[in-house]
Amino acid sequence: MRWGAGPRRRVGVMGGTFDPVHHGHLVSASEVMESFSLDEVIFVPTGEQPFKEHRRVTPAEHRYLMTVVATASNPRFTVSRMEIDRPGKSYTIDTLRELKRQLPGADLFFITGADVLPQILTWKDADELWSLAHFIGVTRPGHTLDRTGLPETGLSLLEVPAMAISSTDCRARVVDGKPVWYLVPDGVVQYIAKHGLYRPETARVDDVAERRGRAVNEGTTARTALPPRAVGAGQ
Repeated sequence: MRWGAGPRRRVGVMGGTFDPVHHGHLVSASEVMESFSLDEVIFVPTGEQPFKEHRRVTPAEHRYLMTVVATASNPRFTVSRMEIDRPGKSYTIDTLRELKRQLPGADLFFITGADVLPQILTWKDADELWSLAHFIGVTRPGHTLDRTGLPETGLSLLEVPAMAISSTDCRARVVDGKPVWYLVPDGVVQYIAKHGLYRPETARVDDVAERRGRAVNEGTTARTALPPRAVGAGQ
């Protein structure tokens, strides 16, 4: 489905940890922009994620700068420090409210992974979210969405093959000394190397556990598995 362009500005909002940002994020933003006739997409790296308190996350400044590097070549992509600079936990409802204030008259389109959509029902002030933005769930081909409890309108799905890439697996490859070229933008590869991010000595315990769990469940090495991941994870 392609949305016809109208007089109101159409702005995509892609929230996520971006730890690190990868080509799945960029391709998804580009595909949504084309399919929904968006004027721009704003990437919003999370500050303090309420749903990721159980694991360490790379400092926000690194994640912000990697996202700036990754999006610099596209003039219709911008990066906001909104959640990083806002004190306290990062909630999608606060971000959308603020964007509504900053962009009066604009139509907002919140971009996230399709597997995250059912979780939105548990987010802060979930009932208000649907009135602030049209939600777009991006997924790789073949994904079936359970719409139980989700609204009949204000929600769309878009298949994006690049969704097979995940930040967790990118981090794991760096830990294992494997290349992440062509999974993340070249500038991000260089940024990770320059700042020593995701080195084995700083590997996240949860990343290792997750990979081991997938190896057992899938009967293969988790290092080569690239399951679908959420492009953006809100709350």
